[in-house]
Amino acid sequence: MLLRPLSYLLATALAAASWLFPSGTAYAQSAKPETRESCPGLVAAQPPRLTPVSWAAAALAADQVRITYAGHSTFVIESPQSVRIATDYNDYVQVPLPTIATMNRAHDTHFSAYPNPAIPYVLRGWTATGAPARYDLQVQDVRVRNVPTNIRDWSGGTDRNGNSIFIFELGSLCIAHLGHLHHTLTQQQLDEMGRIDVVLVPVDGNLTLDLEGMIEVLRALKAPLMIPMHYFSLFTLQRFLDRAREESWQVERATEPSVVLSRAALPAAPKVLVLPGR
Repeated sequence: MLLRPLSYLLATALAAASWLFPSGTAYAQSAKPETRESCPGLVAAQPPRLTPVSWAAAALAADQVRITYAGHSTFVIESPQSVRIATDYNDYVQVPLPTIATMNRAHDTHFSAYPNPAIPYVLRGWTATGAPARYDLQVQDVRVRNVPTNIRDWSGGTDRNGNSIFIFELGSLCIAHLGHLHHTLTQQQLDEMGRIDVVLVPVDGNLTLDLEGMIEVLRALKAPLMIPMHYFSLFTLQRFLDRAREESWQVERATEPSVVLSRAALPAAPKVLVLPGR
């Protein structure tokens, strides 16, 4: 049996500890965005809680997609032909072996330096040179493409092209995962994204984009369904939901971490769907 690297064992122990003994979130709730912008890696010191999920599921119809929130920024997206995608794949949130793993550079709760070598496709949303990562990949009934964005670096400057918005076309839907988005989107970026049916959106309001900026992004995308992620506490989630209601967006809280979607079943008016787990 191969021995796990010590860093992996420590990360696993920390994740388990955070599940049993949740750490305080007062700083994350009270700090002004401008005081956090120069320190985007702070969350790495508090690994996301693990969310128990049952991965046994029924088959999907040709126009359907299953989305399961595994925790933090990681979703598992499954296609009718059983292609499995893990977003912001990392060593903290455990998921079944995916067919496709996407990652972002912000910090190690959004990527793995040593992804499982059995994963057929590992898509890093950045490059070592700072040039934009570019993907347009077809795997069975799934198309994956990306739109690069910038992130803040450790000194408070700009790490150009350090994040990617990954867009998944499968079933009858176009799903966008915003990753660790730090700025509003240009018209060119919106045009590259195209029509979005479902957006997976970070709503912490300070480590990623501030609350008003994220609302601006969501207004521009006009996706019928928005699923929050990356919120750390019920306080920050509720703050986003209250702001969403001010936009007259419907809010629904699911009781299960998985939802089966199709284009025909999308809401007629903008809706925020909260899946359990964080």
